[in-house]
Amino acid sequence: MRIRAFQGLVPVPSLVSGVACVPYDVVNTAEAAALAAGQPHSLLHVDRAEIDLPPDTDPYSDAVYAKARENFQQLQHHGVLVREAGPCLYLYQQQMGAHTQRGLVALCHVEDYDTELIRKHEKTRKDKEDDRTRLIDTLGANTGPIFLAYRDEAAVAALVQAEVRKSPQHDFTTPDGIRHTVWRMAGGADFITAFGRVPVTYIADGHHRAASAARVARLRRGRNPQHTGTEEYNWFLCVIFPAAELKILPYNRHVFDLNGHTPAAFLEKVRAAFGLEENAAPSPAAGGRVGMYLDGKWHGLRCPVDAGADPVARLDVSVLQDRLLAPLLGIDDPRTSKRLDFIGGIRGTADLVQRVDAQGGVAFSLYPVTIAQLMDIADAGQIMPPKSTWFEPKLRSGLFIHTF
Repeated sequence: MRIRAFQGLVPVPSLVSGVACVPYDVVNTAEAAALAAGQPHSLLHVDRAEIDLPPDTDPYSDAVYAKARENFQQLQHHGVLVREAGPCLYLYQQQMGAHTQRGLVALCHVEDYDTELIRKHEKTRKDKEDDRTRLIDTLGANTGPIFLAYRDEAAVAALVQAEVRKSPQHDFTTPDGIRHTVWRMAGGADFITAFGRVPVTYIADGHHRAASAARVARLRRGRNPQHTGTEEYNWFLCVIFPAAELKILPYNRHVFDLNGHTPAAFLEKVRAAFGLEENAAPSPAAGGRVGMYLDGKWHGLRCPVDAGADPVARLDVSVLQDRLLAPLLGIDDPRTSKRLDFIGGIRGTADLVQRVDAQGGVAFSLYPVTIAQLMDIADAGQIMPPKSTWFEPKLRSGLFIHTF
């Protein structure tokens, strides 16, 4: 893999906790506005600039991108974001309870994205991709990093262990209890050399940001008759984690109705297709099992897999979709269905109970997809079902910004 250091924008240490924000795509406009309230330096004022405009503003309007550029320039003008003295790499550590993960912050090349050295497992939506493409191009910056994974490499691990013994650049805890620690490495030549042994990386989270960064590079290339391939727009911001350190939570489902079935009739159809364990635990203890909450009770489902099934078909979420959601509940396209909601595993199974008890329908609790399954699917050039993985903790935006 090609990586390189960059001379980016970073928050001054005294303001870092007020600048850092959750990724733009894990909150809606109202949630972004609430998080940014009383936080004038939050990068949400750039990544979700509609929060600073009238409530009825179209989030894809010209005014939003103009406001994002204005807010971005103001953060620099007032010395909140400052330019590094020279090219740097960074180590970014996140600690959530007993779980710790450390990623290398670096630039990756769009050609590696286009040629599948940076591998994908998810389709992108045109409207979301268009939005980030326009924002990145308007700002001339990658404000939010792409979350990449790689199969563990001993040489990189040894460098990381040596680096984290030093004093960090930033060390702060966000209101959600996640501790964020950053080490700056001027130049980072040893890491660049060691990463040359990593053959491929995998997008864990940030498919729309990655696709948009590649589109911006192509747009800039087309507008630049002197293009040489060395321009800064050919690179985009990533945080690259060893796979063994990553934590994937399930992505659960709530279907709002029973597609015309009574609870008793639906339960019998499920029993015939899957077999049922009564009074099951809310969360499956292993793959091949799904928890189902219906009519005030949890039931356990077995997920049979056909011999010779491909990596996607073997996923519990695929079995659930193909053998229950589609044929019994009429959810033919989970990407577009208005009768289905996806709930990140960070919310827990109590959230599923609350939703079903209040709104009706049925909820399904899944066992998390493994990072090995994700990489096998990406290696096979296949696409995972929508909303299959929830990575936690989430990367914060604003700790490092790549400009071009």
